[in-house]
Amino acid sequence: DVFYLLENLFLEFDKIAKKLDVFKLGTIGDCYIAVVGVPDARKDHAVVLAKFAEECRSKTNEIISELIKELGPSVGKLSMRFGLHSGSVTAGVL
Repeated sequence: DVFYLLENLFLEFDKIAKKLDVFKLGTIGDCYIAVVGVPDARKDHAVVLAKFAEECRSKTNEIISELIKELGPSVGKLSMRFGLHSGSVTAGVL
């Protein structure tokens, strides 16, 4: 059930990322990792990433509301956490 939920949620995040030109680095377990301004720098990278996070939060709440109708109120205990970082990238290893 959790895998199905995350798969559907991340597919929605992918659509939002494409719309906003956000680059998805990948997923690790239940973690969705995305960046803006890589490889080409953008002055508005922080604003775009914040908008991406807000749209993903909104989509998460929408999906949880639908699941509450289907599976009952215990689903309402689900939540999503978003973290943002802004700054230079000097190196990276994935």
